[in-house]
Amino acid sequence: MPLGRALAEWHDFFVLVGTAGATLVALLFVAASLGVGYLTAEGAIGTRTFMTPVVIHFAAVFFLSAVSLVPSMAPAFFACVIGAAALVGIGVSIFVTYMVLTSGMTKDNFDRLAYGILPALGYIAALTAAVFVYFEKEWAIDVLGGALLLLAIVNIRNGWDLTLSMVRRHARPER
Repeated sequence: MPLGRALAEWHDFFVLVGTAGATLVALLFVAASLGVGYLTAEGAIGTRTFMTPVVIHFAAVFFLSAVSLVPSMAPAFFACVIGAAALVGIGVSIFVTYMVLTSGMTKDNFDRLAYGILPALGYIAALTAAVFVYFEKEWAIDVLGGALLLLAIVNIRNGWDLTLSMVRRHARPER
């Protein structure tokens, strides 16, 4: 199936997921305002390890969804855009995985999985989709859709986890 036709069939999916990604980035700004006392110079490493990657992942979901809605894009260019975004995401995910595993900021294995490893898998799937798009394979858009959905769902969980941790910290009495 030609790329344009495949993307047209996925139009509503990309609109929905891209809108969700953009909206959730905005909601993270609200969550950050809850954690004003947490977002200090002393907490910068935690912000870089937990908050910033979630914003990056939601922005990637929005960006890749928006790019998928551009009409009549050449497959090679589309593949390069997806591939470049995926490589940046893999780099961010490797950094976050390293920080989560070595810093001791969390001992929860599900946090380690959700903040580091699962986003990396989403970007690896996006990179795979880029290769499939380049070679005009039939499953390319399905793989891209799955990658975006994985990134969105995992980071909804991560955004909720961040919000709860900031609210708990804010509710704790000063010592």
